[in-house]
Amino acid sequence: MKKRHIAFLLSSVGLVGSCVAAASPDTAQRTHTVHPGESIQKAVDAAKAGDTVLVLPGTYHESVKVTTAGLTLRGMGNTTVLEPAAKAVDDCGKRGNGICVSGTKTKRLTGVTVSDLKVTGFSHAGVMALATDGLSVRRVTAEKNAVWGLAEERSQHSAYRQNTVRSSGDAGIFLANTITAEQGATDTKDTRIDGNRLQSNRIGITVRRLRNVTVTGNDISDNCMGVSLVGDENKPKTGALTVRGNRVVKNNKYCAKTKRLPFLQGSGIVLTGVEKSDITGNVVTGNSGTSPLSGGIVLFKSFVGASSDSNRVRDNSLRDNSPADLVNQESTQRGNAFTHNFCRASKPAGLC
Repeated sequence: MKKRHIAFLLSSVGLVGSCVAAASPDTAQRTHTVHPGESIQKAVDAAKAGDTVLVLPGTYHESVKVTTAGLTLRGMGNTTVLEPAAKAVDDCGKRGNGICVSGTKTKRLTGVTVSDLKVTGFSHAGVMALATDGLSVRRVTAEKNAVWGLAEERSQHSAYRQNTVRSSGDAGIFLANTITAEQGATDTKDTRIDGNRLQSNRIGITVRRLRNVTVTGNDISDNCMGVSLVGDENKPKTGALTVRGNRVVKNNKYCAKTKRLPFLQGSGIVLTGVEKSDITGNVVTGNSGTSPLSGGIVLFKSFVGASSDSNRVRDNSLRDNSPADLVNQESTQRGNAFTHNFCRASKPAGLC
């Protein structure tokens, strides 16, 4: 009996030893720490799937391209700052982006996290994602980037949470199917924009030619337009969007007209060419202007003739929006429903 017990202990020790060997340093997840004066890109290039690149406080003049699945790129809050290099050395920087998270045309890059840092002053986007799956962008400050603060194309299952985006030339957060071709809306499979602060951008949030996106709990103020949900004549149509529980206040900054849009000012939440979406439980106040897109919550027939159909605008609290709290420029035959909204004025009358 004693010999059997000793044999069992020896076999157990051997099993534990084999497990330790399997979790060798070559395969374990690692943290690569970047100090001021060192290259973030060099650490990212050395990292393997599942690793973390931790960037210590400091100002780093470079762009960073992530192509490794499961990588976490994390700073130490607003004390970790990325600014443009004097001369861009890679395609991410040459395109004017601060951080690029990039899959390929045939394979999405999975499971990347970017968090707790600041990207500022780039000529295109602060963070730009292409062909990703499961991207998480958290507690990032994107400020004074010339086009977009945080942006993505051809991606799904993304999460943008607790970011602060200010003074972008176009949208603070911009999500699209693609900007290089005309095609129908694509399914993001539940991408979420939650709990962000968007201020002093041209547009706070733009969702363009996508389906199944949820926009919740964001604080959106002092932009020219708060939220823009955009479709066109392509099929499938933009839709199945949820905009819920957001604070959309005083988006009265003036933005001059472009080739695509008239001047913008005083627009809270605008739907154009969108179907089967739910706009509910938002606080929309003080958005005032004379643009064709001005008003609290606006259904606008797009400039390419795409209608907004079968949308639900319900349980919102609206006041002091001009020309009205609720504006419906669509035909009454389009199935759009306005119910249980607390508001004072609508165009046409009777929607409150």
